Amino acid sequence: MILFRKKSNLIIKLTNLKKNNFKIGLVPTMGALHKGHISLVERSIKENDYSIVSIFINPAQFNNKKDLKSYPKNLTKDCNYLDTISSDIIIFAPEINDIYDNNLSVKKFNFYGLDKFMEGKYRKGHFNGVATIVSHLFNIVKPNNAYFGDKDFQQLRIIQQLVIDNNIPVNVIGCETIREKDGLALSSRNIKLSKHYRKIASKVYEVINYARINFASMSLVEIYTYVEKFFDNISEIKLEYFTIAESKFLQPVKEKIKNKQYRAFIAVKLDGVRLTDNMILN
Repeated sequence: MILFRKKSNLIIKLTNLKKNNFKIGLVPTMGALHKGHISLVERSIKENDYSIVSIFINPAQFNNKKDLKSYPKNLTKDCNYLDTISSDIIIFAPEINDIYDNNLSVKKFNFYGLDKFMEGKYRKGHFNGVATIVSHLFNIVKPNNAYFGDKDFQQLRIIQQLVIDNNIPVNVIGCETIREKDGLALSSRNIKLSKHYRKIASKVYEVINYARINFASMSLVEIYTYVEKFFDNISEIKLEYFTIAESKFLQPVKEKIKNKQYRAFIAVKLDGVRLTDNMILN
């Protein structure tokens, strides 16, 4: 494991690797690594000659300062974890001023409606912040492949659009959501849940999986009604949104159309922690 804190030093390293036509994979993270992140890293290792894991808590994508301040962080622990996977992993953990060149500004992008609903509706400016930091990372690393989890599917689609619009020569690869035994999607925020609320959090998977199982036999109105009643009976969980949207353009739908692919998206709050998930329905 090699750790770089300055982008100038990383660029020198990568320039030498690319002279030898080595294939480079990038796994962008905000740290607090778990098995979901590791699944992305392992795929990158399998498909590339060298893998870069960025660890950077990006302030530009937080619209809640309290959430930014409380986001779990432990660089030493993350580095040790990655070292158990492969000693050849290159870690890039820059300071804010280094990656933003002493100018923390957020670029505004046109995502053609991909950011209008779900997370975009409830976290204003979030995806502009995501696209800004991902653009910086792509420019610094210039990877052949970049890996993102389906867990944040709306983010994945937006990054795919970012690459197309800006002619960035990188292959954006979406990877399967990794879940706990009870179905809860792995997230760095899960560790903030108390034991009691961690058990209750599995209800998020239960309800979204119900939508998947019954998608063919139930109308969308019936599914929405079921979900609302489901959470009405669980006082510890506050439903922020449950949305069924078409998978490509992420537009919420009121009725099913043949040969279209759909996903269910959900966000809840419990124990002061915000959790999101999504699942393909057909």
